[in-house]
Amino acid sequence: MRKEIGSVTEQERDEIKKIFERRNGLNELAKILTYENTELYEKLVSDMGETSSLFQNWWDTMSTKYQWESHPDAHWEIDFNDCVIYLVTPE
Repeated sequence: MRKEIGSVTEQERDEIKKIFERRNGLNELAKILTYENTELYEKLVSDMGETSSLFQNWWDTMSTKYQWESHPDAHWEIDFNDCVIYLVTPE
């Protein structure tokens, strides 16, 4: 189930969109990169960890700022077109 629970500013949306796109790009790179290329692999792992932390920190900060509803089995999603935040729970 998807329930609208709030929104963010366009600037806040742009922040998470940039992190989201970086995370997706790193995940795609991880699919083709092997650990035999040690230097590049270590850089990828480091970047993925940093990006995941930035991603989670953004959600934590915004949820505190806007006091979004949460649920243990749910996660938040953003609609990048209109800056709306949804709480997504299992059906």
